[in-house]
Amino acid sequence: MPERIEKETGDSPRWSVIWLHGLGADGTDFVPLVPELVRPQWPAIRFVFPHAPVQPVTINGGMRMRSWYDIVSFDLTGRADAKGVDESVARVEALIALEIERGVPASRIVLAGFSQGGAVTLAAGLRRTEPLAGLVALSTYLPLGTDALARLDETPVAARAQPVFVAHGRQDPVVPYAAGEDAARRLRALGFAVDFHAYPMQHQVCLEEIDALRGWFDRVLATDSENR
Repeated sequence: MPERIEKETGDSPRWSVIWLHGLGADGTDFVPLVPELVRPQWPAIRFVFPHAPVQPVTINGGMRMRSWYDIVSFDLTGRADAKGVDESVARVEALIALEIERGVPASRIVLAGFSQGGAVTLAAGLRRTEPLAGLVALSTYLPLGTDALARLDETPVAARAQPVFVAHGRQDPVVPYAAGEDAARRLRALGFAVDFHAYPMQHQVCLEEIDALRGWFDRVLATDSENR
């Protein structure tokens, strides 16, 4: 179970958002986003910001840093260490199970991530046999090698029910814009409802993106009959 930071927007949260940070950051990275994102009328939400383990990263000369998986190549089809991705998906599943134990069903859990964290978000979401409320993938890519891409249509039918918010910067020098666009295209081809946004930014998050994400959350939260 990863170490984590938790922030609750009210008493007895009925919704949870698990948010994965990018390479070299930690769980504190997106904590300041909560007050910027949340509307006062939303139901109480528990935001969970886990810390990735500290491990060597190949493309950084083996330097140890917080990383959800080793990055072994700059080539997107071979960038992600498959074993590391699987291990981080297992960490995510443990966090989801914890929220379910706390009384928040999968249908009220959103999985979100930025960059490397977004890649794990997509990898985990594609494997779900019980759909989550939604997936948020910011400035990221599908962490799949050529063989795995060829098997994308084996994605469980239940997983395809998850709405997905994808956003990317057109000037991103870390994860090329084309990678985010390709992820959105492949997800749509599988039947996912994808809300894709592009912004004139680099590898970052902008205010317009937060506004769009807030609107997406409005729609996701509205699916809860108890909110009506």
